[in-house]
Amino acid sequence: MLIENICCFFGHRKINETEKLKVKLYKTIESLIVSERVDTFLFGSKSRFNDLCLEIVSKLKEKYPNIKRIYVRAEFPVISDNYKDYLLESYEDTYYPERIIGSGRAAYVERNFEMINQSRFCVVYYDESYAPITRKSGTKIALDYATKHKKEIFILD
Repeated sequence: MLIENICCFFGHRKINETEKLKVKLYKTIESLIVSERVDTFLFGSKSRFNDLCLEIVSKLKEKYPNIKRIYVRAEFPVISDNYKDYLLESYEDTYYPERIIGSGRAAYVERNFEMINQSRFCVVYYDESYAPITRKSGTKIALDYATKHKKEIFILD
């Protein structure tokens, strides 16, 4: 995989899912495919934003069959063939990053860092009003990390 052709997604667990957001997301992803030749998309889990991105990339896959959807797991370093088969109904591949092993509660943060490190582009859903008050938002931690590592970031809200 060439990092130049990879995009990851991360965002809040809950989002304000509007038609405007869906259209903007569709146009952003299609532009990455056409203008930037992105052919690999990395997905996490546990957020409605990830689910929405998967739906849109899957729809675009009908038009651009060469694109790949990869699920980067934050849980289950080893999975059964049945679970892998289930995942491969929606994705072309899945893997569990070595850097997550032993990270405990930070597994999702570490998984996001892995996806960011493997990507040139990050499509992000960040809205300050969705961020938790009592702790730092995982999305904000990932966004700060992507910014620090000079990724090309598309922020949607």
